[in-house]
Amino acid sequence: MVQLTAAEPDDMTPVIVGVGQVVERIGDPGYAERSAADLAAWAAETALADACAAVCLKPLVEVVGAIRTFEDSRGAPAPFGKPDKFPLAVARRLGIAPTHAVLEPIGGQSPATAVVDIAERILHGEISAGLVFGAEATSTIRSILARGEIRDWAEHDEGEVEWKGSEDGALLSRRSIAHGIHSPALAYGLIENARRARTGLTRAEYRTEMGRLFAPFSEVAAANPLAATFGTPASAAELAEITPANRLIADPYPRKVISRDQVNMGAAALVMSVGAARAAGIDRDKWVHIHGAAKVVDPEPLERADLARFPGAEAVLDAALAASGKSLEEIDHLDFYSCFPAAVFATAIDHLGLSPDEPRRLTATGGLPFFGGPGNGYSGHAIATMAERLRAAPGSFGLVGALGGFQSKYAALVLSTDPAPVPSTMWRNPEVDRPPPPVMTELAEGRGVIETYTIQFSRDGPDFAVAIGRLPDGSRFIARSGDPGTLTAMVETDPLGAEVSLSNDGECNAFTWTGRPASVAAERRDR
Repeated sequence: MVQLTAAEPDDMTPVIVGVGQVVERIGDPGYAERSAADLAAWAAETALADACAAVCLKPLVEVVGAIRTFEDSRGAPAPFGKPDKFPLAVARRLGIAPTHAVLEPIGGQSPATAVVDIAERILHGEISAGLVFGAEATSTIRSILARGEIRDWAEHDEGEVEWKGSEDGALLSRRSIAHGIHSPALAYGLIENARRARTGLTRAEYRTEMGRLFAPFSEVAAANPLAATFGTPASAAELAEITPANRLIADPYPRKVISRDQVNMGAAALVMSVGAARAAGIDRDKWVHIHGAAKVVDPEPLERADLARFPGAEAVLDAALAASGKSLEEIDHLDFYSCFPAAVFATAIDHLGLSPDEPRRLTATGGLPFFGGPGNGYSGHAIATMAERLRAAPGSFGLVGALGGFQSKYAALVLSTDPAPVPSTMWRNPEVDRPPPPVMTELAEGRGVIETYTIQFSRDGPDFAVAIGRLPDGSRFIARSGDPGTLTAMVETDPLGAEVSLSNDGECNAFTWTGRPASVAAERRDR
């Protein structure tokens, strides 16, 4: 395809022309117990108005892409019922009759992939405008349930919806779920402790490192009026210290360094062709161009040679930057997905070589633990915030990383108000160098050594532990333990590299502590 000059983008060039973000805090003036569909519609109205308040753009919208709510994700309960076709429920509120409605796949990458998928269709002349939106009302739902009340949020809409999601496979294997990995904190705890094993840090040292990583995120959030922790920054020491208000959730995570999902938030983005934007009279100062986009789906961490690495994300970040023609040093604004420290360590720190005190900051919003983590929808807020920053500094460039699953899906965008050369396709799908993982022993017996582990905590202490390790023949195992003596030993002594005794019931593996040649007293001093 012929590349036009930057000064005159082609009419088929896709541009983000409107963004919107909304927050509804319990107790704020005007609080109205909005459902997720209500919040998504509010965010979409905001994005449409942001593009061009003087013109009604709704008739131009041909495609709507909705980010899955918790209730539309696999197995999640819907205590008040839910719209049977979320994209159409929001479109109906907006007065939009799309020709195509999509419910996007599960995962935090989906706002980024939805925006670029619409851009791809615009590039190839299939449509001229599309709207992406998402929202969660988790805080409101919990508040209503805590009062012993109920609401009716069930809705029915006629019309067809494309249900995406199955093509990306399961977030975790049945093997992992059967051994107790049923929450993001447990899955990421395994990844995080694998990284700690690689660094050689003690538990206390690694908590300090997590605090150092996220303290600058907290500072950004404290200055962001939309953030859940607006006005309340936390120091590295506060994030790392275990206290009743910052108790352990899953080793190694205290509560304050994990994604904050109890929020009411919505975000939306309007993508149009340059030709349609010109015809609608949308100010060119609103246009944000996509200079590079890449995505990948990786196997779950258990299926990787190095449990702490995220090879797919590494390849995606490199590919997005290469497509943009910009080096990392030429990027002015950054937002790395930050559901857990491991997500930022694997991308910004270990792969790209950035520092926690990077002057550009590693987040534009404040990140999921401090800004808020509205289910699958966070990167919609990152894109909206990045668009606002780029408009405020014309000609600058921003990088957004969007993560889904348990470090298994990743997308990255490079954005700027500067026009981009017209590509033949929006997406880069990079080749990923994946060293072969060790053979998995499904039913393990005998002795093994722990590669990584996590421990599920309640307010009363440890509930159970999951370990991944190696057998004498080099094969890998996963096992679970609820044995009180084992849990006590794992809390008091660093389990990394420890020997365990393995057994199975024909379906799942169990382990018990056999000890290790390390001083418990020394470990206690480290802690």
